Amino acid sequence: MFTDLPLDELHRYRPPRPEPAGFDAFWQRTLDEARDRDLDARFTEVDAGLAQLRTHDVTFSGFGGHRIRGWFLLPRAAGGPLPCVVQYLGYGGGRGAVHDWLLWPSAGYATLVMDTRGQSGPNRPGDTPDPVGSGNPGVPGKMTQGLLDPEDYYYRRLFTDAVRAVEAARGHAAVDAGRIVVAGGSQGGAAALATAGLVPGLAGALIDVPFLTHIRRAVAITDSGPYGELTRYFAGARGRIDTALHTLDHFDGLNFAARATAPALFGTALRDDVVPPSTGFAAYHHYAGVKELKVWRFNAHEGGGGEQRAAEIAFVRELFGG
Repeated sequence: MFTDLPLDELHRYRPPRPEPAGFDAFWQRTLDEARDRDLDARFTEVDAGLAQLRTHDVTFSGFGGHRIRGWFLLPRAAGGPLPCVVQYLGYGGGRGAVHDWLLWPSAGYATLVMDTRGQSGPNRPGDTPDPVGSGNPGVPGKMTQGLLDPEDYYYRRLFTDAVRAVEAARGHAAVDAGRIVVAGGSQGGAAALATAGLVPGLAGALIDVPFLTHIRRAVAITDSGPYGELTRYFAGARGRIDTALHTLDHFDGLNFAARATAPALFGTALRDDVVPPSTGFAAYHHYAGVKELKVWRFNAHEGGGGEQRAAEIAFVRELFGG
């Protein structure tokens, strides 16, 4: 069933942003600390059995200098520096196998797939540990790790890794550093949106069913998916809810959206109970750059699936004139 506001209200829905004092200073300091460490991006070519692609195992230094893994794929026949899509992943999975990521190199673009620290799943196992422990009791999953202090929160590390992934891609000789697009769905959409707000000069952003946007509303109207970790925690941490919400405000996509200027394509689905559509519409309406939105009226968290991907390909082709 439909899970949120009527569509005509969603098209007008632009709630206030929960921006904490010192938001920009927090993120500038976070990124400055990360950049104090050598990025040390390494691209090691591997034989993945893909005759039309060159494939590489990637490592680079993310938050805290921790080594982040990834894949880097190039069309074998392409010449000259290429546009690059930096791909972020959904919740609970890792980078998986190289052949999981054929879409963008098949379309003619370099592709850097960032592994997600501390996450892995049966379909897409991960290879990047998260060496930072949680400073407070939580519930299983990532949503409550370090939740009582923005300095310690899990997504401070993940979003910093996402920015550093763009820097790794920009430094590769086969990539046109001025033509980088960030992309992802759900948690990957959150990372793409955060990166769009933190990194100047991106060529575009593909933000599908973005998680971690309008978080205060999300936890009020859904117990599904990762947001359910928060509501379960709040049920047993009654005196810590306001502290936790203050932490979450530092990672809310609404605040990154207001700072993002790269052209963007969003996707949202009206039957999504994992990422309620009002939260995606709110991010879209606050997004400061040129933007488009695909609305899938009878879909849930899968969004537009292959049709969203086709729209993304067309969007990126238009960006790059080919």
